[in-house]
Amino acid sequence: MFFKKEKDYDYFDYFIRTAAFACEAAACLHDSLADFNEDLFRSRMAKMHEIENRADNEKHDMMSRLSHEFITPIEREDIVALAQNLDDVVDSIDDVMLRIDMYCLTEVRAEALVFTEMIIKCCDELHRAVTEFRSFKSSTALRESIRLINSIESEGDKLHSDCVRTLFRSPDIDAKTVIAWSGIYEDLEMCLDACEHSTDVMESVIMKNT
Repeated sequence: MFFKKEKDYDYFDYFIRTAAFACEAAACLHDSLADFNEDLFRSRMAKMHEIENRADNEKHDMMSRLSHEFITPIEREDIVALAQNLDDVVDSIDDVMLRIDMYCLTEVRAEALVFTEMIIKCCDELHRAVTEFRSFKSSTALRESIRLINSIESEGDKLHSDCVRTLFRSPDIDAKTVIAWSGIYEDLEMCLDACEHSTDVMESVIMKNT
């Protein structure tokens, strides 16, 4: 009797799928804020949670398989670190929706949409980066994507500072609004940080293996 060998798990494909979830979450966030509607927001949150749950399920499956692997394409700790950071991107985007709901906002500031557009751009570039990651020893496209993500994150730092400064300089904005939007801007900036942290892991793998 012959037994069919189970196909080897492809960790690089897993990274690509998780980055795709991040892109999907980023688009959901932007659409929810660009066409903000209090009555529809809870249903849009449910859609975001569904994306986040799918990403979690993929991660749990990957970790289960990793625990039984004898040979992996890159070091185990690097697989775990990149998986966690990619998952953090999705979680960070979900956290923005949660905070908006928690603060019971009735309108969205225009600066938030500048942030969400930046997050979409960063997640798209992250997806390109992990798609190239399989060829990390030779891919110049990977290095360019990492550079662009770092650049976007730096732009996000400046945008965050500018947004908070505008809040505190505006005499017609009440204290509750300042507190709420200060937190939301911080959460938006953390989405970009999570993307950059993912590239930090990829850069570490490149340095250790080339």
